[in-house]
Amino acid sequence: MENSKNNLLEKVRKIEQNGFSQISAESRPVYHLSSPMGWMNDPNGFSVYKKDYHLFFQYHPFSNEWGPMHWGHCKSTDFIKWDYLPIAMAPDQSYDEGGCYSGSALQEGEEHILFYTGVIDHYLDDGSHHYSQVQCIAKGDGINYKKYQGNHVITGLDLPPGSNIKEFRDPKVWKEGTTYYLIAGNQDEDGYGQVLLFQSDNLKKWNFLNVLDKSNGEYGKMWECPDFFSLEDTQILLVSPQNMRAKGYEFHNGNNSMFIYGDYNNTTYQFKRKKIFSADYGLDFYAPQTLLTSDGRRIMIGWMQSWDAKFMKDFLNWSGMMTIPRELQIKNEKIYQSPVRELENYHKNLIKYEQCKITEAVTLKGIKGRVIDLQVKLTEFNFHHFTIHFAHNKEYEMLLQYNHKRKCLTIDRTHSKLLRDIVCRRKMDIEPILEEQKEILKLRLLLDKHSVEVFINDGEKVMTSIFYIPMEANEIIFDTDGTACINVIKYDICI
Repeated sequence: MENSKNNLLEKVRKIEQNGFSQISAESRPVYHLSSPMGWMNDPNGFSVYKKDYHLFFQYHPFSNEWGPMHWGHCKSTDFIKWDYLPIAMAPDQSYDEGGCYSGSALQEGEEHILFYTGVIDHYLDDGSHHYSQVQCIAKGDGINYKKYQGNHVITGLDLPPGSNIKEFRDPKVWKEGTTYYLIAGNQDEDGYGQVLLFQSDNLKKWNFLNVLDKSNGEYGKMWECPDFFSLEDTQILLVSPQNMRAKGYEFHNGNNSMFIYGDYNNTTYQFKRKKIFSADYGLDFYAPQTLLTSDGRRIMIGWMQSWDAKFMKDFLNWSGMMTIPRELQIKNEKIYQSPVRELENYHKNLIKYEQCKITEAVTLKGIKGRVIDLQVKLTEFNFHHFTIHFAHNKEYEMLLQYNHKRKCLTIDRTHSKLLRDIVCRRKMDIEPILEEQKEILKLRLLLDKHSVEVFINDGEKVMTSIFYIPMEANEIIFDTDGTACINVIKYDICI
């Protein structure tokens, strides 16, 4: 199989190189990572290797639709400017013939070690269908990776009784002292999601330790892409449930991503949850993964799309973007997210307004654009609704609307060039905060051509959405049905 591996990987790398060279940089976002070509989804292997930040991703380079998964690859020194690297893995072995699926990475000595899910998917001579998901390893030097000859390292035989071997994926690996730990998503015998914890001394032989947490029928049918880390003295389990029912505005129907925080005993391997809440309240966010920087920051990045979203974007030769990497902090039992501070190095052309009275729909000179960091602070609330229209012209627009009476924020892409009836609106509860004994609401909009990430009250909550409105729609309008007072700061983002 080794010759087959080399041949297939070389073939795909050539296809990728040729396809990438034909895609105009103008078609891409400016400061968000997009697919080199073809389809991109889950971030994988988000890690530090030899002082660079490496990010891999689920990748189908042959079309703009999901297909047999490969591992795309890129790296950065600052989370903002990404260099594309040759594709890292292709599905070319018996244990990953159905795809090289999501996983993680770590540096061990001089080696960069990838952990991923291989899908075994074939028909036997008797006509029966053999399908299972197994955990695998590849080792490399930051460019080239070789799959471990002893793959697979965890199989269905290593799972606790009642576990579904067909729903066992997305390993996240870390090291404590001389011991390695691995978590993976799984489905229990009742068909609900759970996270399994394993331990190893050598990365090759793994022992099951415990079920960290499970859905119990309340939080979805399968838990994908788990991550497990500490913020200060709090332990966080990050998972992405599938087929989940809405719970007011906290969760929505379908695929979610959520923080579970609680206490963890690293001797008994028991995790006791305290609280669960959404990682993002917008329309397009899934499968986030984190890394720890050398200066102690926990950074999270996610896939900026929903599985159910269908956009007419035939004008693009690529499909899929990642969110801005976000710094995580915990305050008052809430997880705050903020764009990585490195983004500020690319701020240009500051325009600032203070204490602007808004009584009708208005524009502010210089406040427009589609590649900007827009910060709006509401300081007076004599209205029912305050609305920001952005990516606006006579035909298209995006809306961000705050209902002060209901303390509710809505993002709306109804008029964003959609040609199919998909979910266009999502809401979240949000309260003004106190600043110098006065109520305020902070809204920070990161716009990058075809996406927006809205950070509310310094990242207390976030709403993310993609849209494919023509670039000439670049107006920003502030509107209210009463009287509002706002401070506005706008930066262009120039790479």
